[in-house]
Amino acid sequence: MKKFNVTVNGEAFEVEVEDLSPGQPAVAAPSSAASAPPPAAAQQVAEEPKVEPKKEAAPAPKAAAPAGAGTVIAPMPGNVWKVLVSEGDQVNEGDALIILEAMKMENEIGAPCAGTVKKIGVEEGQAVSKDALLVEIG
Repeated sequence: MKKFNVTVNGEAFEVEVEDLSPGQPAVAAPSSAASAPPPAAAQQVAEEPKVEPKKEAAPAPKAAAPAGAGTVIAPMPGNVWKVLVSEGDQVNEGDALIILEAMKMENEIGAPCAGTVKKIGVEEGQAVSKDALLVEIG
């Protein structure tokens, strides 16, 4: 058994992982509820690299804005499942603009800034490639 520390949404858990290589008998580990974070000395298992948890987990990928603060591009290839805004709508930073379906997951694409929707570059059902223009905000 190997012990690892895993952080999920800011909460630390200690987990044990069993090696099921051929020839190794399967042993049932005792079940227990989430344990408290281990002492600092036990934070790192020998020969295992320590992975720092992210400071804040995002619910969905945010669109990047390389061509300007109001340009929303597709962060990944996928299909436009739903367009949530219309041209002329007022939006705030973080408001959902598009739902992009990728790898059987619905990804909410948010506004990178507040403003007015100037242009919608996609339609519902349309397949888009990575970095395709989704929405322009002015």
